Amino acid sequence: MKILKTSISDLIVILPDVHADDRGFFLESFRSLWLPDHQFVQDNHSHSIMGTLRGLHYQMKNPQGKLVRVIRGKIFDVAVDLRARSPTFGNWESRLLSEDNKEIFWIPPGFAHGFLVISKSADVIYRCTNYYDPKDEHTIIWNDPEIGIDWPLEESRPVLSERDLNGILFSDAPSFP
Repeated sequence: MKILKTSISDLIVILPDVHADDRGFFLESFRSLWLPDHQFVQDNHSHSIMGTLRGLHYQMKNPQGKLVRVIRGKIFDVAVDLRARSPTFGNWESRLLSEDNKEIFWIPPGFAHGFLVISKSADVIYRCTNYYDPKDEHTIIWNDPEIGIDWPLEESRPVLSERDLNGILFSDAPSFP
């Protein structure tokens, strides 16, 4: 297993050791020693069609850290730094996560998270440090001009939920101290 640092402090990429042979492969997708300061309480699995964009989501009262990986397909995964005292406040980092590269993206509490499906479909698993609370969820609009995420869209508009379509601007969004 290897850990890669990113341009934003505390965001990391985990490259698991993959043991492949004629039967297929084996890998450890999680080991508590990788992130010893965090406890995980919930696993989520989303299946989405090509062009679906989910996000940019975060929770304020019950912030979630997310360990994100793709088990089928490919996504453009994004984390936006919402920590007001961070030198990278408002910056974003992206990773291409796929069933082929098997990368795992650690997004700690204090970040908004979103992804765009860039394959026919994708199955995404994310392990969370806090329970999902729909009353606490905040959504920043995916195409916020201040954040300026360069989404690799094939169409001019992604497939969005009503909530994601009506996300707020970064400048109006609550941030973490």
